[in-house]
Amino acid sequence: MTSTKINSSLKGKNLNLSFEGFKIYEGSGHPFGATVTENGVNFSVYSQNATSVELLIFENPDDLDPITKIQLDSTDNHTFYMWHIFVEGVKPGMGYAYRVDGPNEPWNGHRFDKEKVLIDPYSKGNCLTLWDRGAACRPGDNLHCSMRSVVIDSRNYDWEGDMPLKKPMSETIVYEMHVAGFTKSPTSKVKNPGTFKGLIEKIPYLQSLGITAVELLPCFSFDHKDVFGVHDGVKLVNYWGYSTMGYFAPHQDYCTSENSGSHLNEFRDMVKALHKAGIEVILDVVFNHTDEGNHQGPTFCFKGFDNSTYYYLTGDDGSKQFYYDYTGCGNTFNCNHPIGEKFILDCLRFWVDEMHVDGFRFDEGSVLSRGENGAPLEHPPVIWSIELDEILADSKVIAEAWDAAGLYQIGYFPGARWAEWNGKYRDAVRGFVKGDSGLIGEVASRISGSADLYQWHHSEPTNSVNFITAHDGFTLYDLCAYNEKNNWANGENNNDGINDNLSWNCGFEGPTDDQWINDLRKRQVKNHASLLMLSMGVPMIVGGDEFMRSQNGNNNTYCQDNELNWYNWDLIGSKESQEMIRFWKKLIEKRKRYLDHFKGKFFTGKKNKFGLSDITWHGTQLNNPDWSNNESKCLSMTIGDVTSGSNQTENIHCMFNMHWDSVSFDIPQIKGLCWERSIDTSLPSPQDIVDPEDYVEISETNYILTGRSVVILVSKETG
Repeated sequence: MTSTKINSSLKGKNLNLSFEGFKIYEGSGHPFGATVTENGVNFSVYSQNATSVELLIFENPDDLDPITKIQLDSTDNHTFYMWHIFVEGVKPGMGYAYRVDGPNEPWNGHRFDKEKVLIDPYSKGNCLTLWDRGAACRPGDNLHCSMRSVVIDSRNYDWEGDMPLKKPMSETIVYEMHVAGFTKSPTSKVKNPGTFKGLIEKIPYLQSLGITAVELLPCFSFDHKDVFGVHDGVKLVNYWGYSTMGYFAPHQDYCTSENSGSHLNEFRDMVKALHKAGIEVILDVVFNHTDEGNHQGPTFCFKGFDNSTYYYLTGDDGSKQFYYDYTGCGNTFNCNHPIGEKFILDCLRFWVDEMHVDGFRFDEGSVLSRGENGAPLEHPPVIWSIELDEILADSKVIAEAWDAAGLYQIGYFPGARWAEWNGKYRDAVRGFVKGDSGLIGEVASRISGSADLYQWHHSEPTNSVNFITAHDGFTLYDLCAYNEKNNWANGENNNDGINDNLSWNCGFEGPTDDQWINDLRKRQVKNHASLLMLSMGVPMIVGGDEFMRSQNGNNNTYCQDNELNWYNWDLIGSKESQEMIRFWKKLIEKRKRYLDHFKGKFFTGKKNKFGLSDITWHGTQLNNPDWSNNESKCLSMTIGDVTSGSNQTENIHCMFNMHWDSVSFDIPQIKGLCWERSIDTSLPSPQDIVDPEDYVEISETNYILTGRSVVILVSKETG
């Protein structure tokens, strides 16, 4: 970062002032935040409309009262819209905060309140020991129950040569997971459950699966103390973390130390350990809204510094009294205001440059395409700045290409290298495996890279992040065990969460002792998994799906910090779970083995030495896909190995039968090749998926697929 290069220029003019032993200089407007030097700290914040800014310094971040209050001079400590000061004698570990005054005119968008204590938007750590959310919502002084930012020197850490891994998107297999839920259960038996350190202890498990990247649900500081309510004696809290408080600070509850100064290093230790295991770190980031909510929400940061700059505002008769809510979370961050854009870019650069993060997934990413009037822009500045930034050039950027206000941009998200969560892939595959008719053509498009969505603007299959489940919705097992959501535990009368899940319970709602139904559910899970790993694009699986984790039919577990969300490591060790984990491991191994079939460009029709095209579509009969048959539930395809330089050509023939009855499929007869069975999801473990040395030769010209099953054959040269 630039802080170490400009320390000598941060002090500025000596103002010949002293507060409680601290010497005061005019300071510098750049960089924003609290920049530590050898003999003090430069503080800088933005506010266009403030009339005064007061800096509070605390000996310790959780002290009730500051040891000094410094009123910034509107001339010496004010450059354009930046308020700045250098305080000699302030050291890392001390606390600081602001009080900002200005017009309190909600109708004009201004909500300044000099009685509210504000954290620094750029703070690398915040102390919540005294924090009372209610006091930040009510009128009156909240000094003794406020959050405090912490002065942190982030420069010194031994990375031991670590750098972001820069794995190609075409080789990426994403594992979406929650840091705390991964190890918080006592069954994890880790030393530090629910933390970054706890995750480190379980890295061998992640490594054994074969995934190449973890996508971590929000790790930026959020209010884990926020209790939404109580249902059946269970506290409902902010578990997922999609309401950010501190964008430059790791979430304090995922750290073991109470000292905020060590939190950056605990996060770095996790990143370094994952990198050593060959696993990239992608962060789920939330720039579309903040935790300050609407006009009834707390004031602790942006709202108090300059409400009209940071948020989209609306009201009757052209006023700016209320907040546009494109996010469904109370407010919307003004991402394409120059200051909002700078904030987002500075934040991303920090996590890449100083924290070695490999990429980001942008929650409700379509908000980033909205201009200052809320309308979508053709060339949104913040999206293109992220796209073209040199520091971020090798970082993965993934958009959730929609928002809560109905903007849906799958296949149309601005930018060239941005990947998108492909919701159309999810819906098509769910419906197909469920047994819905009329989906053959769309499924073929989705599993071959969604060329209809991406090829038209010169994108590639890697622009599509293929997923069937995500944190928001049913788990993969629940998708096969519930027709209806079961969200009663959330205390909202089952009104939260989506109603149309494209799920099928296999004949019984919820848990059952019926072995036939349980076997069918396992087969359906394997069918989903097989389709996902056979698809062109970037596959993403949700942590726990590999061992059929259930949320008891709850498709919106945002508030459940309990066993409903936590991994049960005793269950992971069970025979049934180990059989399913084995299936996923082998499946990922096969994807990597045949990676050239599933990466790179779209299929072109190129043929190999056996006359096989890179892809050929079939139905139950060869070269006769049922595109026009709205009742068909069967599809097959042959993927020809057209790679050069291979001594052994390995073609793949895939057959999908989502009908409830067994169906006969023709098998291509190619001179010089025979076919061997690699996968049959209808067979019991370990016959369901086998290693190459255990492939079973198929001598017949057809194959009878059991109802609701997937079969994969691999070619072998015969002479």
